[in-house]
Amino acid sequence: MIFAAEVDIWRYQPHPEVWLLVMGAIVLAVYAVRVVGPHAVPAGQPVVSRRNVVAYVLAIVALWGASDWPLHDISEEYLYSSHMLQHIIISFIVPPLLLTATPEWLARLIMSPDGRAGTWIRRFSHPVVAGVVFNLVIAVTHLTNIVNTSVNNGIFHYLVHLVVFLASMMMWIPVVGPIHELRMKLPGQMVYLFLNSVIPTVPAAFLTFADGALYEVYDHPVRLWGISVVSDQQAAGVIMKLVGGMYLWSWIIGRFFQWHRAELGDRPDLFLVPTPDVAPLDADLTYEAVQAEFDRTDPAPSDN
Repeated sequence: MIFAAEVDIWRYQPHPEVWLLVMGAIVLAVYAVRVVGPHAVPAGQPVVSRRNVVAYVLAIVALWGASDWPLHDISEEYLYSSHMLQHIIISFIVPPLLLTATPEWLARLIMSPDGRAGTWIRRFSHPVVAGVVFNLVIAVTHLTNIVNTSVNNGIFHYLVHLVVFLASMMMWIPVVGPIHELRMKLPGQMVYLFLNSVIPTVPAAFLTFADGALYEVYDHPVRLWGISVVSDQQAAGVIMKLVGGMYLWSWIIGRFFQWHRAELGDRPDLFLVPTPDVAPLDADLTYEAVQAEFDRTDPAPSDN
């Protein structure tokens, strides 16, 4: 069955499952900070930092905005470009914010190598595994049958988003994970992020240069803002390649400057151009200085 879009585009549709998800995430965070944290953190040390709190609030707001009305309804019923924007938020915005929001003590409890969950997380967050799985998930979720089924089946749609989110969390751990020994070194992070910005070029080009409708669920007469189905697909490709790519490149540039500052901190003279040991040009010229310079110079060879 192919989904038919409603004519009343801006009708409000409540999503209680999203509200429950957001409330559950907030309750778990409060429980971890108020109940678990005081027993895991030495006395006198803060359970969470201001940076953790700000990052968590931003992550929850971004997750809610991507999953609730109106973006969710527009992406599910009218525009595939909105669907792509949804995926960008879920895969590129929310995961690094959540990892930044996670204090190290909590991350070590969750990812303990002695536990089964921690063992699997460490395996799947290995840069090679995480990069391959993430790009495979991105490629698969753009297949025609997957997109058509996810729009027609709400449970499958949320399952797809869950898989994209989990694969993205694993992908970001080597870059911004709260456990420092699981992070790659800064040059490695730059190469890793660059590779993850190259692979999505394939589905992005597939969307941008397609002549007709790729996903029949979005090929309906109800057109939001008068955007045609082909223009919608092209916009989705631009969002995937340019917006997603520029976002990853902003991380690469940021990591480059971090590495540059770190190198300068270890070797403050590393990037300085050496200057010869000569007297300043405006120094007073004296007979003694001239004579000393002659004494240090080898005599000219004789013509005999």
